[in-house]
Amino acid sequence: MSISEIAAVEGVGSLHQRILSDISEKIMSGAWAPGFRIPFEHELTAEYNCSRMTVNKALSQLAKAGLIERRRRSGSFVRQPQSQAAVLEIHDIRIEVEALGLAYRYELIARQKRRSSAEDRALLELGAAGQVLALECRHFAGKRPFAHEQRLINLAAVAEAAEEEFLDIAPGPWLIGRVPWSEAEHRIRAVAADRHIAEALDIATGAPCLVVERRTWSAEHPVTQVRFTYAAESHTLVARFRPSQG
Repeated sequence: MSISEIAAVEGVGSLHQRILSDISEKIMSGAWAPGFRIPFEHELTAEYNCSRMTVNKALSQLAKAGLIERRRRSGSFVRQPQSQAAVLEIHDIRIEVEALGLAYRYELIARQKRRSSAEDRALLELGAAGQVLALECRHFAGKRPFAHEQRLINLAAVAEAAEEEFLDIAPGPWLIGRVPWSEAEHRIRAVAADRHIAEALDIATGAPCLVVERRTWSAEHPVTQVRFTYAAESHTLVARFRPSQG
């Protein structure tokens, strides 16, 4: 049950709801970062002038909602958000972040239109040189970086991308809204964060990361190649499938 659903059940004006709202707001705003120890039950009881049972109930529901982790004899701590993405789907990162109950923000780091290099052509599987658009972006969950994105767009397949600034909209949903893709390929691997990725994701250099690389085609024409990098502790990939009937 989400915090908003809990609010509807408990009633907006209740003391129980006030505790829920106050704590969840501090977590979702980033004021209380993952790993932050929440005040002990007796401290919250004194702060809100209520019974320990009311505080315990609020903390239990916050734990059930996935916002905090309760550790015996140690107290309650803000949990690291755990995102799940379907391996076989092309998804919008905004939806992933909002499913965690966190505010989404997108940031364009770099945009370059250029003639394709040999590396660009290999990544997009282009047979000949042409114009590409290279983009570097960050996606945020609350105040923390959630994913780093590096993308190439084949301008021969999506000419209008050359005029799009990508300041207010991420390239993924922009492309989905304009180019019907007919085929996609995912590659998944683990890497250690280099200095650039560590700075982009606000993690330590060498920290484990999950990399999802995707290529898409439209009617056999390469459209885009993208690399998403996530801090490993905050992201899970899920595949659901059935046995072959053949």
